[in-house]
Amino acid sequence: MRFTVIIPARMASSRLPNKPLADLGGKPMVVRTAERALLSGASQIMVATDHVDILAACKQHGIPACMTRADHPSGTDRIAEVAAAMGLAADAVVVNVQGDEPLIDPDLIAATAKLVSQSVPMATAAHPLHELQDVFNPNVVKVVLDKNGRAMYFSRATIPWDRDAFALSKDSLPAGYAPLRHIGLYAYRNDFLQAYPLLEISPLEKIEALEQLRVLWNGFAIAVHVSDACPAPGVDTAEDLERIRQFY
Repeated sequence: MRFTVIIPARMASSRLPNKPLADLGGKPMVVRTAERALLSGASQIMVATDHVDILAACKQHGIPACMTRADHPSGTDRIAEVAAAMGLAADAVVVNVQGDEPLIDPDLIAATAKLVSQSVPMATAAHPLHELQDVFNPNVVKVVLDKNGRAMYFSRATIPWDRDAFALSKDSLPAGYAPLRHIGLYAYRNDFLQAYPLLEISPLEKIEALEQLRVLWNGFAIAVHVSDACPAPGVDTAEDLERIRQFY
């Protein structure tokens, strides 16, 4: 299975300025993330950035990187530009790994990439939830699957809703009830990735503030790899950064 990993990395961050260049044991975060991606068996990787300092840091550590436009509305648009510039084939598989995931599991990247096919142009990942606070947390995105392991819907709401059990109590989870938490890792066929920015925006996407609903709303399938374990968290805050620094 051949696939390309593209890592979008923007310098701007409202909560953690200069996040991609944050030092983790002597290397910038974006470099640490790229090194993890290399362990996935990817045939090639590329950092896609809008800032010359990130470009320079990658080159200093031998990580391929290229500049992109600064006005992309999302990381998906950014990697689409880079995939086009790299001249990837229409059926090439492209994996979007966020630049603030320095502890991402390489096996998770590979497993998600393997789900992309001619009939399923996009794939992502999920894991079971076992904590009550996560199940009812709107910041924890859930996904429900069909019998073929494809996404039926993503939501910030608690789905599926155990009607009878929750009618009695919401103080504990029903036995055997483990909703799936969506993991923000995406893989695409390149021809679909190039078409993605042109898809009609879904009203559901606006309501839930979940971009992946655009894909389902327009009639395309998303395969979902289900991991038994919760993946290592990314870096969103200064507290996250300190925790990862202690790891390194």
